[in-house]
Amino acid sequence: MTFPNTSIIRKSTIFLAAAMLSVSAMAADFNQIQRLANQGMAEAQARLGLMYDKGEGVRQDSAKARQWYEKAAIQGNSSAQFILGWMYYKGEGVPQDYGKAVEWYTKAANQGDAQAQYNLGVMYTKGNGVRQDYAKAAQWYEKAANQGMAEAQAILGVMYFQGNGVRQDYAKAAQWYEKAANQGVPDAQNSIGLMYFQGNGVRQDYAKAAQWYEKAANQGVPDAQAILGAMYYEGLGVRQDYAKAAQWYEKAANQGVPDAQNSIGLMYYKGEGVRQNKATAKEWFGKACDNGDQKGCDGYRLLNQR
Repeated sequence: MTFPNTSIIRKSTIFLAAAMLSVSAMAADFNQIQRLANQGMAEAQARLGLMYDKGEGVRQDSAKARQWYEKAAIQGNSSAQFILGWMYYKGEGVPQDYGKAVEWYTKAANQGDAQAQYNLGVMYTKGNGVRQDYAKAAQWYEKAANQGMAEAQAILGVMYFQGNGVRQDYAKAAQWYEKAANQGVPDAQNSIGLMYFQGNGVRQDYAKAAQWYEKAANQGVPDAQAILGAMYYEGLGVRQDYAKAAQWYEKAANQGVPDAQNSIGLMYYKGEGVRQNKATAKEWFGKACDNGDQKGCDGYRLLNQR
C-alpha cells in the first residue's frame, strides 16, 4: 500500500515557534527566559530548549535542548512533547528510539497537536515503534484531517478508496480527496479528478474531472497531464483541442509516461496539433517502446521500415 508523503515526518520550526509566541513576545532575552525556565514555567522551558536546539542567543547544544524540552514536556507542554517525539524519531540529540517517539507523539496528539496526530498515523502505517495497524493509523489521520491538515486528508482519501484500515467507501474517499485537493495537494487533485472521471463516489462529471486534472497537471503530476491530453484529444469535459492535447501529452511524455509518449508520437506522425514530423514521431515511439509500450514499439517498427 502506498500513501502520499508517508515517508516524510515533518518537523515544522515555524509551527513550533508559533506555538511558543507567548513566551517569545514576553521574554526574548535569553537570561530572562532562562530565569523563567528555572522557576518552572513550562513555556519558558520549551522556548529555552528551542534556543539551545537552534543556537539562538546561546551556543547550540542538543543535549541541553533535550533536557529543557523534557522538563517542559513532563509538565504537559504539547510543543515540547512533539519536538521530543521528533528527536527520538530521527535520533537527533538522542539515540534513535521509535518507541519513545511514539510515547511523546501520543502525549502531544492527545492534547490535539495535529502534526503529532499525523506523525502517529505514519508510524502506525509503517509499523515504526508500534505494531503496524492501519485501523489505528486511520484514526490518527482522521483526527489530524478534521483539524484541516491537508496531507492527512489526502491519505484518508487513499485509505477509504482502498479499504485499508477502514471499510471501503468511495463517497468518503471523494470527500477527503476533495478537501485535500482544495488545499492544493497535487495527488489529491489527481485522485478526485479520477473519481469524477469514473463516477466513483460522485456523479460522473467529465468537466469537473478536467478541472481537477488541470490543477494537478499544472503542479506537475504526470498522470494528470497524460489524461488531460486524452481529454483534449477526445473532447471529454473540454472543447476538443489537438494543440492543447499535444501540449499536455508532451509534458507527460517528458516525465516518462509511456502512453503519453506513444500518443504524442502519433500526433507528430499525423500532424495533429503539431507540425507533422515523422523523425520526432519515431523518437517518441522509441521512448514509449523502451518503457514497455507495445503500441510505441509497433509505431517505431513501422517508421523504421520506411
